[in-house]
Amino acid sequence: MSYLPESLKIEILMMIGYGDRARTQCEVVRLFRETHPDLPPLNQGTISKIEAQYREMGHDRKVPSKRQAVVDDDTKLNWLLALEENPITPASQLARDSNLHHKTVLKILKYEKKRPYKMQAVQELLEDDPDPRNVGCPTFE
Repeated sequence: MSYLPESLKIEILMMIGYGDRARTQCEVVRLFRETHPDLPPLNQGTISKIEAQYREMGHDRKVPSKRQAVVDDDTKLNWLLALEENPITPASQLARDSNLHHKTVLKILKYEKKRPYKMQAVQELLEDDPDPRNVGCPTFE
């Protein structure tokens, strides 16, 4: 069905007809084959899908499956300023503040080449601690 151009889909819908003049799907398949012998033959399933799509949505065009989130420049600027003030602000917090998905925030931050930092606990060396480079590394002579 996706290989059919929109003009042929409209023609199929006109062949189906409406009201008292409606044709069966088998009649539409036969009529389409007679009208367009040079095209690959359609089956009844294709006609059924085109008709169902038209009855459900009111048109025969494909509906985009994924909607891109629209983020204005002010929101982006607010995110960048929040990261300047506190670089450990999580992306999920920024997303909650602006009512967007956290992956949207991460994509935009990646595009802007900014990364929220993740704090990690590390142990610092004290003055009394021996130098770890000298311990455990015997010298060979």
